[in-house]
Amino acid sequence: MGSNDTESHLVFDDGFLVAILVHLCEQHGSDAGRWFLEAGFGRVDHPNPPTFASLGAAQDWITHRLATTASSAL
Repeated sequence: MGSNDTESHLVFDDGFLVAILVHLCEQHGSDAGRWFLEAGFGRVDHPNPPTFASLGAAQDWITHRLATTASSAL
């Protein structure tokens, strides 16, 4: 099943692709206008991908996720 989502962003960290964010269209009801973690790679992978009110909120979450999982691996 496809959707009408047309805007997305690739997120890189240190030259590596870590996430794909998709801007949700009206087809998604109350989530329309939010950003969805379509795919997270490595430390940004998540079993229940979240949505975010803005790209800034998504960036903050990704930055925190990268920092938290990196320090816990030490």
